Amino acid sequence: MYGASGKVIYVGKSKALHFRVSQYFQDGEKNLKTARMVSEVRDFDIMRTDTEIEALALENKLIKLHKPKYNIRLKDAKSYPYIRADVLGDYPTLTVTRKRVSDGAKYFGPYSGTGVAWGIVKTAQKSFGLPVCKYRFPESIGKVRPCLYSHIGQCCAPCTGNVSKQEYKENFKEVLTFLKGSFANTKDELEKKMKYASSNLMFEAAAIYRDRINVIKNLWEKQKVVGAPEDEYDILSLYADNTCACLAIYCVRDGAVIDSDNYIFGAEQIVNDDTLAAFIFDMYSRREYIPKTLLLGFELSKETLSLLSQFLSETSESKVVLKHPQKGVLKKLCEMVEENAALHAKQYVFESEKDSAVLIRLAELAGLEVVPENIESVDISNYGSDNITAGLISIVDGKFKKSGYRVYKIKGTDSQDDYASMCEALERRAAHASENPLPDLFLLDGGKGHVLAVKELFKKLNIDVPILGMVKDEHHKTRTLTDGEREIGIKREQSVFVFIYKIQEEVHRFAISRMKSAKEKTLKRSVLENIKGIGQKKAILILANLKTISAVKDADIETLEAIKGISKRDAESIYNYYHGERQKKE
Repeated sequence: MYGASGKVIYVGKSKALHFRVSQYFQDGEKNLKTARMVSEVRDFDIMRTDTEIEALALENKLIKLHKPKYNIRLKDAKSYPYIRADVLGDYPTLTVTRKRVSDGAKYFGPYSGTGVAWGIVKTAQKSFGLPVCKYRFPESIGKVRPCLYSHIGQCCAPCTGNVSKQEYKENFKEVLTFLKGSFANTKDELEKKMKYASSNLMFEAAAIYRDRINVIKNLWEKQKVVGAPEDEYDILSLYADNTCACLAIYCVRDGAVIDSDNYIFGAEQIVNDDTLAAFIFDMYSRREYIPKTLLLGFELSKETLSLLSQFLSETSESKVVLKHPQKGVLKKLCEMVEENAALHAKQYVFESEKDSAVLIRLAELAGLEVVPENIESVDISNYGSDNITAGLISIVDGKFKKSGYRVYKIKGTDSQDDYASMCEALERRAAHASENPLPDLFLLDGGKGHVLAVKELFKKLNIDVPILGMVKDEHHKTRTLTDGEREIGIKREQSVFVFIYKIQEEVHRFAISRMKSAKEKTLKRSVLENIKGIGQKKAILILANLKTISAVKDADIETLEAIKGISKRDAESIYNYYHGERQKKE
C-alpha cells in the first residue's frame, strides 16, 4: 500500500489476495488503526509468489526494506546483543556483539540486554574453564605465565601448552550445548565426566567437574522456575488496545525462565494475523536456536499457525509446534506473560503521555503553531580556532534518537566565530532535507545572537522552521529560552525546564566528545610533519635519534643529515624551519 507521497505505508499477504485487498476498501466495521491506514492509501502494488513460505519471506524483506508506517517490526538487529562463538579457530572463543554477520561463527540470541548476554558468557567461562584473558591461542602458548584462574581450577590454561586443540574443541562443544539453553543436558554430561574421573582416582579433575556442576545449578536456581526440569519452550503473549500493543516473550529452558523481552508497537501500527506472523518470522530468523514448542497466549488462524510451524521447522531442522493453550498450567503461564505485556504497555503509554504533555506545554510557552514532535538541537565546540565542530542531536516524541545524531566539521571559518559556525552546520543540514526532512523545531545552544544569525540564514534559504535559543546563566546552567526577540521563562515550568536542560546537556556532551576525538587525531601528528618533505616515517626516525623536539631545534644541519634516512635537503628544511624561514615569519 502506498501513501500520497509514494512511500510504502503497509505490506501484507494473503492466499486470497483479491478478497483481502477488497475487504480494506469496503464499507463495514474496521478498527481505528486499519481505518486510518486505509484513509491514507493512494495506490497499491501486487507481487505473486509460488508458495506461502515465499510470500512470508518476501513480506519480511519488504518490511525491512521500506519500514512501512503501519507494519509492526523488530528493531534493527544491531540493537540486540548476541553471543558470538568463534568456532573456526583452533581455540574457539566467546564474546558479545550487536552485529550478526555471515563469518562462519555461531550466534546465540538475540538477548534482551548486554547484561544478560555477558552473564551467560561469564557463567560459561567459569563452568567450562574457558580463558577470560585477552591472549590469543595458539600464538600465546608458552609466552605467558598461567594466571590465578588456572590455579583455582577456573581456566584450563591453554597458555601452558598442556591442552591440545582437540581437547579444547571437545570441551567447547559442551559450551555450545549450554548456550542453546540445555542446562540439564550439560549437567548430565559433566556428572558423567565427574564420576569417570572419580572412579579412576582423578580427584582433581573430579573436583573441577563438581565445581562446574554447582555453577550451573546455581544459575538455574536463580531463574524463575515455571515448569518441570525437562520443560523447554518460548511463551509469547500479546496485550493490545487502541493506544499501543506489547508482545512479551519468556524463554523457558529446563523449566526456568532464562530470558525475557517486550516489544512495543505504537498506536499507528496494525497488529493482526499477518503482521504478527511476519514479526515472529523475522524474530526467529535471527536466532541460532528455536525450541520445539512455542506457546501462544493469543489466537492465530489455522492457516497462519501452519505456515509459521512450517517455516520454523525448516529453519531449525526439527519439528516446531505452536500451541494456544485453552486450560491448565500452560494457559496460566500465557496469562502471566500477558500480564507482563500489559504492564509494559501501560508504562509506555504513561511515559508517552508525559512526553506529549511536555511538548504541548513547550509549544504553548513558545507560541509554536505545531507541537514539536521532531526536534533537532545544535551546539558548537572548539579549542580556540582548532577543530571547530558542530554536534547535532535528534529528539523524536520527547526521546533522544541516536540514529539522528550528526557531526559537522566546520570548514568555512578559521576563527572562533560561533554564529558563522552554527550557520554553516545548519546550511549543510538543510542541504539534505529532501532525504532527511527538517524537524518541527531547532534548539540552538546559544542566545539571541545565535538565533538571529540562523533566522537570517533560513530567510535566505526560504526555510520555515521555528528556532529557539537555550540561554545559560553565569554558572553555565540552563536559564531561559529565546526566540531572538523575547525571553521565554521556563524555570517555573518544571517539566519543560528539565526537558530543555537534558537536551542542552546532551547536545553539549555530544559536540564536545566529537571535538575531543578530532583533537586527539591531530595530537598524534608530530609538529615535524609541518616541515616540507618530512612525513610520519621521517618524523619518527628523527625523534628516535634525537629524542625531543628541543634537541631537533638545537641540532645543526650536519647532525640532522647524519640520521639514516634523512637527506641533506631534509636536514636543510628542518634547520631553516627552526632557524631561518620560521624566525623571519615570527
